[in-house]
Amino acid sequence: MSRWLCLALSCLASVSFIHSAAFADDGMKHPRIYAVYWRGCEESCQGYRDYLEAHMPGAELIIRDAARDRDRLPGFLEEARAFQPDLLLSWGTTVTLALAGTLSDLGNTAFNHELPQIFTLVADPVGAGIIKSLDETGRANLTGTLNRVPEEVNINAMRTYLPSFKRLGLIYNRNERNSVLKKEELEALAPKMGFELVALELALDSSGVPLAADIPDKLTHLKQLDVDFIYLGSSSFLNEQSAVFTSSAVEAGLPVLSPYESQVRESDALMSVSARYYQVGELAGELTLRIIKDGVEPGSLPVARMTEFAYVVNMDVARRLNLFPSVEILQFAETVKN
Repeated sequence: MSRWLCLALSCLASVSFIHSAAFADDGMKHPRIYAVYWRGCEESCQGYRDYLEAHMPGAELIIRDAARDRDRLPGFLEEARAFQPDLLLSWGTTVTLALAGTLSDLGNTAFNHELPQIFTLVADPVGAGIIKSLDETGRANLTGTLNRVPEEVNINAMRTYLPSFKRLGLIYNRNERNSVLKKEELEALAPKMGFELVALELALDSSGVPLAADIPDKLTHLKQLDVDFIYLGSSSFLNEQSAVFTSSAVEAGLPVLSPYESQVRESDALMSVSARYYQVGELAGELTLRIIKDGVEPGSLPVARMTEFAYVVNMDVARRLNLFPSVEILQFAETVKN
């Protein structure tokens, strides 16, 4: 047994079984799903598990938590291959790249090309090179979900809230592929939508780890550069540092639009336009049924896209910034106080 498989098997405490008494002794083969999450069983995981309980009773769901540790991921793939599940589920860009690789890795046995796989919560699967397009993945064993709000919607949301909006501030982490892709996407969008992007790279320590202590300085610098709004972009690291990020922005007098609703409800982001993670999990459950129950090849399915988004405004932050939403916004936005 390799050291990777030993490492994966040492995490058996993270296993979750879904069984229905009605199926316990029916002699049928129960579907087995192996799911790898980057930061534990969060809202999308709960939505996925609840969907399976309701629509696929008797399924066995094996959950693995990478706990934000990239070194665990190869061991999880080795364990999944040993288990031979009916489906492999990967959460996030980092996990999906580690398990499935990119289109250029199709001949590389270090990545999964044989187990049916669904990815979820990947910010830009096309830009990351994981799939060919949202309609045709270009990979027989792989499809996924897309929860991303079109950036045009986010820019228009900022303009609706602040009609004078002209300059967008962004902090990005070059150690996260999805964070760099988001910066590049906004750079391309800026001239088309008539705004200026001011993007600052987060400082790294000597070992290449991003420095949380650099966040307040970068936000102060963005304020000095006269940005009107801060966009958090797509970064697991900055999401983890949401308390310092959003509070530092407010201290600098800058409103934050976040793609993470939790930063509006639990931190100091002013607003978010986002898909509910629980519903993303349910969407992944729908794909699972198509693949396991209906026998559809994953690669023949287009990426399933979220079409409903929640607009949430933190009124406490609005008051502190003296930047209140208009009556128009209040007609469709949900307001919260933390």
